Amino acid sequence: MKMDRRAPDTLWRATAGTKPVFGRLDGKAEVEVAVVGGGFTGLSAALHLARRGVEVLLLEAHEIGWGASGRNAGFVVPNFSKADPAAVVARLGREKGTQLLNLVGRGGERVFELAREGGLGRQAEQNGWLQPAHSTAVADALRRRVEAWQALGRPVHWIDAAETAGRTGMDIYHGALADSSGGMINPLAYAWALARAAIAAGARIVEDAAVTDASQTGAGWQLQTHQGAVRARKVLLCTNAEAEGAAVRLSRQIIPLTVYQIATEPLAKALTDRFSPRREPVSDTRANIFTFRLDADNRLISGGMAIVPLAAERRMAARIARRLARELHLPEVPRVAHVWRGTAAVTTDFLPHIYRFGPGFLGATGCNGRGVAMTTMLGEVLADAATGTALEELPVPVSEPASIPFRTVARAAPSAFLVQGMWNDWRTTRRTAAKALNTPTLKGENP
Repeated sequence: MKMDRRAPDTLWRATAGTKPVFGRLDGKAEVEVAVVGGGFTGLSAALHLARRGVEVLLLEAHEIGWGASGRNAGFVVPNFSKADPAAVVARLGREKGTQLLNLVGRGGERVFELAREGGLGRQAEQNGWLQPAHSTAVADALRRRVEAWQALGRPVHWIDAAETAGRTGMDIYHGALADSSGGMINPLAYAWALARAAIAAGARIVEDAAVTDASQTGAGWQLQTHQGAVRARKVLLCTNAEAEGAAVRLSRQIIPLTVYQIATEPLAKALTDRFSPRREPVSDTRANIFTFRLDADNRLISGGMAIVPLAAERRMAARIARRLARELHLPEVPRVAHVWRGTAAVTTDFLPHIYRFGPGFLGATGCNGRGVAMTTMLGEVLADAATGTALEELPVPVSEPASIPFRTVARAAPSAFLVQGMWNDWRTTRRTAAKALNTPTLKGENP
């Protein structure tokens, strides 16, 4: 699929400040490590390599932060979207599972440490993250998840239904997991800050340099771009869900998920204080997940998936805005200032993975909706691998690449799951609301 070259109408592009200036390749280059992809994973890898004195060149097909790293909602969540700590240990074993859990759990602190170094100021707020439970069964599961994270020393705790209502303005929840190390960020400003830091440490970054081909040579790898050729002893593929040129190697390992985001006009503080008194980003546990957060100027940001993801920006913008008004009991549907879409990379086991594409050629993916924190840490792990850490010692599972079977069919599965999930969500939350009001749910009612 050809990349859409139109600049996305993101809030982040309008508020990130001045973009850094990057050079061009203009001919041939020879480096120790070539990083392909200028999102959080690639930028984090380039930064850590440069700080270790490694000669590194980052090649971005379009511009820094063009993909998911500049289009997500800016939630900083040091957690997994689907996998419980117990499931991670069961899948990977006690030692390797604990290593991965500790890596992911440190993600929030690492992001905000880098944000402070980059001078993001109000563009980065480490004010925690809430995951409210929409059913009693999910609440029980989240309480077990809280205990597991606490056993690892993480600042995670459970809050009851009454406190959850006070911190979200919503009375449909049975409690919430609260992680004080999470928060929210302007993701494009963060990407640019990582790029500035990497350049200051000695890395080279080149935009508009899509890698169309990668071939093995006696001394490593040769990468071909329309700006020229690059010879590198090692290659780190950090293209996530992108699917052109060399990036196809990695995109075959994931299911791409299209997510739509909106940002409203700024809202009055008196209003936002009612449903977000602590300014915590919120993402609940429904299949049709409900998320919301504020930016530095009290714009409300939320997102969602489309059942039919064709020409859906305008349709989804109106739908998401109406849902915000309904869920948060706003006096009116907020005006939408920006609407955009991005692609999330989902792995079949909902865990991150490193893939071995050849001698000295590694790739990493699998943010599964936890992109800011997860990919920042993945970049650091790739830098470790490129500077001598044995693959078997890495905290992220290392696999040989293997395309997902029936991937075309699998790409349509999220829409089907969304329809079924929306029905189940409606039934569960209706029962909760009816119980709160001490009134029966009427049979035969439709969502």
